[in-house]
Amino acid sequence: MARIAVIGANGNIGRCIVTEALARGHEVTAVVRDLDRYQGLAIAVLPADVLDPEDVARVAAGQDVLVSAVGGGRLVAPAAHALVAGLRELGGDAPRLVVVGGAGSLLLRPGVRVWDAPGLPEPMRQTMHAHGEALAYLETVADLGWTVLSPAETLEAGERTGHYRTGTDHAVLDGEGRSRISIPDYAAALVDEIEQPRHLGERFTVGY
Repeated sequence: MARIAVIGANGNIGRCIVTEALARGHEVTAVVRDLDRYQGLAIAVLPADVLDPEDVARVAAGQDVLVSAVGGGRLVAPAAHALVAGLRELGGDAPRLVVVGGAGSLLLRPGVRVWDAPGLPEPMRQTMHAHGEALAYLETVADLGWTVLSPAETLEAGERTGHYRTGTDHAVLDGEGRSRISIPDYAAALVDEIEQPRHLGERFTVGY
């Protein structure tokens, strides 16, 4: 059993991660900005601002893993810096960091990434690049244990099948050439990585 704190536990992905980890018997703390808005399950619920390194250090203390499921383009890149700064305050007692990444920087074919697709709404493209900036920053961090899990190009509500395939920088495509995963299966893959770390210090991705 691991002690896991999930920042952004009130979002669609964060809630699924909490649910998946609890179902496996892990001790999960939900971390949210507004306690009154949290309606999910957890061993404990703590308030925190992901952009405040002191808040990050406070909720991460005593945990085995800190999961960041922070969404929103404006938050992603600065949150990565604050997460690292907060964990560095804990020194050798810092938990491993597992980050919900973005799909935009995944390669669809040599030289072509998801964010290169024509017709993408500009706010979506900006969010994709924000996730790319956060990943690029984490790739410079050598003194902390971290992993980024990028979802497939299409991340949607759906069933938990427990089946998925993994890749690294190339999007995982199904038999019809689509890059997709359900949120419950994405959460299952993330908790699998917590239980059996295979991607320390790198990004990986999942898809059907």
